[in-house]
Amino acid sequence: MQASHPQKSHERDIKEYFSSVRAYTESLCKPLEIEDYIPQPIVDVSPAKWHIAHTTWFFEEMILKQFVPNYRVFDPDFAFLFNSYYNSIGERTPRAQRGAMSRPTVKRVFEYRKYIDDKMLEFLSGPSVSASVTDLVILGLNHEQQHQELLLTDLKYTFSLNPLLPVYRENFAPIEIVDSEAEGFVETEAGVYEVGYDGDGFCFDNELSRHRVFLEDNRIEKRLITNREFVEFIEDGGYRNANLWHSDGWEWVNTDSIDKPLYWIERDGEPFNYTFAGLRKLSLDAPVAHVSFYEAAAFAEWKEMRLPTEFEWEAASDKFDWGLRWEWTNSAYLPYPGCNRSPGAVGEYNGKFMINQMVLRGASVITPPGHSRNTYRNFFSPHLRWQYTGIRLAK
Repeated sequence: MQASHPQKSHERDIKEYFSSVRAYTESLCKPLEIEDYIPQPIVDVSPAKWHIAHTTWFFEEMILKQFVPNYRVFDPDFAFLFNSYYNSIGERTPRAQRGAMSRPTVKRVFEYRKYIDDKMLEFLSGPSVSASVTDLVILGLNHEQQHQELLLTDLKYTFSLNPLLPVYRENFAPIEIVDSEAEGFVETEAGVYEVGYDGDGFCFDNELSRHRVFLEDNRIEKRLITNREFVEFIEDGGYRNANLWHSDGWEWVNTDSIDKPLYWIERDGEPFNYTFAGLRKLSLDAPVAHVSFYEAAAFAEWKEMRLPTEFEWEAASDKFDWGLRWEWTNSAYLPYPGCNRSPGAVGEYNGKFMINQMVLRGASVITPPGHSRNTYRNFFSPHLRWQYTGIRLAK
């Protein structure tokens, strides 16, 4: 299980925390060529250049422009270019057109990052940083950590469409890490359990408030489903059996001609997997990855089991290892009782997406260190699979 290290403003120097997170983003870009920063093959995938600019925009828009007297913006066009979905802030570049921007250049975007970093460190060195502003900085850093994972998954998707199947980094194939758990189940007895974040560190607003839920007796597998097991599902006609699929999932399978997880490629009758280290033979004992909710639910039906609810998962999570995959649950993404949206743009961060999404729990092998906890609620539409999504079953 990945250790959770929520940041507290009094635990470490906020400037050092800021600098380390910002530097980690740039370290992810070191293997890239200039040409790698711009492509956007589908609407769900953003260019690398946009990620490093948008995470910078957050600090300029949410902090420097709000709390630094007479602050001078780096470029007045950037507020429009690099806003993501904050309607309360104003107009923005259409999401599908992020890859169409050859200008500003990558060089200009990195100049933007340096300008904002210098201004932020100067601001954080001053005497007037309140606890509420510090909390906003910490939110921005956790936002950037989310984009660090997105940066990698978006790059992987973009690279996978290149006929050359390029290598991001030699021998970097964390997808092949094997689940160390033994076979078996974690059993949870029927009763009332508390779920939601309960601490004095950072959490997102969608993890609040902590509340009680009633759970029936249930069992959750200790191990994630492996590639080997998913191959058996395919060979048994899993993608051709309509009885296993939700109606929307069956339509998706047929409309998009889905017959295997994303990045699986057959060569001379052998299954291969596209990884950050290039095309490699499929590791059968590694947990399956890059499957949609539809595929996870169909596989569960095939096994005569089901996906756990997010509450069952959280109640049992201290009894199994997690952190190799974002794990699909059978829970729709909805607000917790007592969840309050923050005023202004910050309130748009999570709440506006609480419709037509499914919850994932855990973390993945490329989640930044210190950016995971068992109350974390990730969420995606049920057909998406470019993230490191996997399957853990329940009864």
